[in-house]
Amino acid sequence: MPNGFRNRWLTRTLAALALSAVYLYGYPSATIFYAAIVLFHVAAGIVFSVLLIAHLVRSLKSDAIFARLGWVLLAGGAILGLVLIKIGTPHRLKAWLYAHILMCVGGTLFVVTSWLASRGTLGTGFVRHGLGFAALILLTAGIATGAWWTREIGWSNANRISNPLMPPDSMDKEGDGSNGKFFPSSAQTKHGGNIPSQYFMKSDACQRCHADIFNQWNSSMHHFSSFNNQWYRKSIEYMQEVAGVRSSKWCAGCHDPALLYSGLFDTPIKQIVDRPEARAGLGCLMCHSIVEVKSTMGQGDFFLEYPKLHELAASENPVVRSVHDFMVRLNPEPHRRTFLKPFMRADVAEFCSSCHKVHLDVPVNHYRWIRGFNEYDNWQASGVSGQGARAFYYPKSPLNCADCHMPMVPSSDDGNVNGLVHSHRFPGANTAVPTANQDQAQYEFAKAFLQDKQLSADIFAISPADKETSATPGSEMGKPEIATTFAVGEESDTSLPKGPAGEVRPITAPIDRTEAAVRRGDDTRVDVVVRTRKVGHFFPGGTVDAFDVWLELQATDEKEQTIFWSGKVEDDGKGSVEPGAHFYRSLQIDGHGNPINKRNAWATRSVVYVHLIPPGAADTAHFRLHIPQNAGDKITLHAKLNYRKFTWFNTHFSFAGVEDNSTKLSHTDGASTATTPDYDDRKWAFTSDASKVSANIKAIPDLPITIIAEDTKTLRVLPRNSPAPEPKTVSVKEDWTRWNDYGIGLFLQGDLKAAAAAFEKITEADPQNPDGWTNIGRVLVQEGDTAGARKVLEKALAIDPRLGRTNFFYARALKEDGDYDGAITRLRTVLAQFPRDRVVHNELGRVLFLKKLYADAVKEFETTLSIDPEDLQAHYNLMLCYNGLGNDATAEEHKARYLRFKADESAQAITGPYRQTHAEDNNERQPIHEHVSVALGPQQQKPTAPKTATKMAAQGGLKRGGGK
Repeated sequence: MPNGFRNRWLTRTLAALALSAVYLYGYPSATIFYAAIVLFHVAAGIVFSVLLIAHLVRSLKSDAIFARLGWVLLAGGAILGLVLIKIGTPHRLKAWLYAHILMCVGGTLFVVTSWLASRGTLGTGFVRHGLGFAALILLTAGIATGAWWTREIGWSNANRISNPLMPPDSMDKEGDGSNGKFFPSSAQTKHGGNIPSQYFMKSDACQRCHADIFNQWNSSMHHFSSFNNQWYRKSIEYMQEVAGVRSSKWCAGCHDPALLYSGLFDTPIKQIVDRPEARAGLGCLMCHSIVEVKSTMGQGDFFLEYPKLHELAASENPVVRSVHDFMVRLNPEPHRRTFLKPFMRADVAEFCSSCHKVHLDVPVNHYRWIRGFNEYDNWQASGVSGQGARAFYYPKSPLNCADCHMPMVPSSDDGNVNGLVHSHRFPGANTAVPTANQDQAQYEFAKAFLQDKQLSADIFAISPADKETSATPGSEMGKPEIATTFAVGEESDTSLPKGPAGEVRPITAPIDRTEAAVRRGDDTRVDVVVRTRKVGHFFPGGTVDAFDVWLELQATDEKEQTIFWSGKVEDDGKGSVEPGAHFYRSLQIDGHGNPINKRNAWATRSVVYVHLIPPGAADTAHFRLHIPQNAGDKITLHAKLNYRKFTWFNTHFSFAGVEDNSTKLSHTDGASTATTPDYDDRKWAFTSDASKVSANIKAIPDLPITIIAEDTKTLRVLPRNSPAPEPKTVSVKEDWTRWNDYGIGLFLQGDLKAAAAAFEKITEADPQNPDGWTNIGRVLVQEGDTAGARKVLEKALAIDPRLGRTNFFYARALKEDGDYDGAITRLRTVLAQFPRDRVVHNELGRVLFLKKLYADAVKEFETTLSIDPEDLQAHYNLMLCYNGLGNDATAEEHKARYLRFKADESAQAITGPYRQTHAEDNNERQPIHEHVSVALGPQQQKPTAPKTATKMAAQGGLKRGGGK
């Protein structure tokens, strides 16, 4: 081959490689055109390598020094490129890819410099050539910077999650609207049509490169989100029977992609429940096909996109699959951009909120807007997220959903980072599905997660019991203003009582530091503190109407007598939890006062009580312990925080529930008056054939009870004729969090005076701890004692003048005293550290409104809506602000949203008859209440604790559970 011909094609090929490289780096996309450019780059690289070998052999010695350096660097880059064609460029080999790029860029710069110098373009002399080389470097750097900006910054900015400042005033305007294919789910597809069901059923195609992740997902609750989960299956069958098929699409947007987005969900599920689409669950391509999350309002508020090139990956043709896999390994960036959008990493919690936050409205519940379960808002407002200014506790660094529920685990999968991938087992609290599926490994995984010090229990204090066990007078809690079946946490403090409340009791605490004693014949109140430690949302989270989560307390003496037992489980640990237990749940009722116990949240018309623990907070439970005359000399108290994924009733209903013969009507007109979407008065029997349930166990499973946390303390027992034990407290620095937790639990139930007394113990042990002073100030602000609050808060500010929560409560005291300017200064100090705290923005907006600075107030309230578009206080105050500005049209828009989200106060009337007939639930509803023991035999022996696990694999299955 003549040198001139070879050199011309060598330089032309090099130019083509350079141009294609810029395009490949700066504009990666999963398109045929981009794939063609990749193949062109590979082919051109091979041709260039062949030509370069010939050039190096024949002409290298005659080239100028710059050219020689360039060709040598290009040779190194070409060799590395050929290697990468063979081994690919996964994340773990990214350094090799960039070495190839740098060597080729450097070599090209030297070659181009030599070429320009040979033509006289750069003048003569080494200095002129060096300046020309530097100019080329600057030009290349500019091109590289532009390509990088387009590749990284532009891509990231175009794929973030932001909220609308004006949410829809009706569910009919959410998603595709009331005539949409997937309504009332808010989910949409980019092309506005259906997506083939097979697309969501090809997770095994991902297994070729991500075997570890696939195997993790295969046992996960995402896999069992659909009709391969008997609990979910029964709830949808029941919902469609009572409320219709269309309303159940509200669930399908996040649970049943293969059915909903293909159009199959228009058919009643009982007719298609055995189809593979009904048992696909949430496969890889559900979450990873979300290309836009429209807001943090949840229930599938996202866009899905169907990538046509996926058909290559899922092809049954081995040649097509091989070509696809070769292309992905060679250049994974288009694949990554298709299935891993920037918001999936940068806005993790907001991404998760699209399914882990919901609301119900007329198209679903035939009633009105109600908040359903909501993991996002309370996380966002808490100290765990690092965004809440008023938290009691903060972790060492902020945490998001993936930090707990997708932890890094070792893997050799393609795409691993330093040998680690995010776990797709999605560790959580579902011990029921793996039990029913006899998946021992997944069950042990969930159990280990639950017992990984997520919460703690502390039997902390005793005190003489009052004569009455009812709520302390004046402690009635304020009702949440928003319509919700979920708890209200640190995103709102309006549920606490105003003014002095509670009482200071003569306590003995901590029990283990005071040699605590009780006297035979007396009644003693035992206080147990439960603290959320590694939980980033309310505990429990999720569908809190369906769980059994309760605090159990037993008291036994050295004579093996059980003298107290609250939270006992019937049928030797297999039955229902006794109704007087201290539960953590949301107890909801339908229009006729029937409990919501069939996962029928759409029938909720009122809430009897919601009892959950916020993240980084505590609950203080009270038990009335009677010391019998025959008690031994030592009483052992044993507290257990117990967890059973589903209630006894819900499990039996899901696996074998049928309408009881006693309530069946004649159905002569084709309908039953015993049930409507508003209520269900039917009774249920658990006699249905379980042979076709969606579980490996074809019977009602005995769900395991997991002990999440426990504690044991001992009490000395004094004779009846001895003096009553004197109260005694011990406060040491290392116990400050125990006193703090005790006070937090009392504070959150409205026992303000007792809470302040607990916080004072912190200041006694360590006056330099600002938390004690701050929390006393928080109590005094709530009581309305602004002068006292300012005094103690100033002590905290003297220790740490920038402490966010202290400045917030100081600002609130200033506002109450009419010092608006001072309050504004303090609130701006808080927002400088916590710019996404909704309550602080609302507080600042309110102060600005009081100063008639309406435009400035609007900015604060709109900032709140950018964080939570459904914030009730923001819409209410924006209505007032726009009225003040004379903008009546916008004021009316916010009024409409305020009225949509505001609670139906009249709904509480439904709870009256229910509470009259359910004394235990009425007791639990009271903010300050005590629990008594179940009836015990005169010489009951110390029982064996309920098992925390059921050995499924070893036993070959679980036996059918007993009934009441």
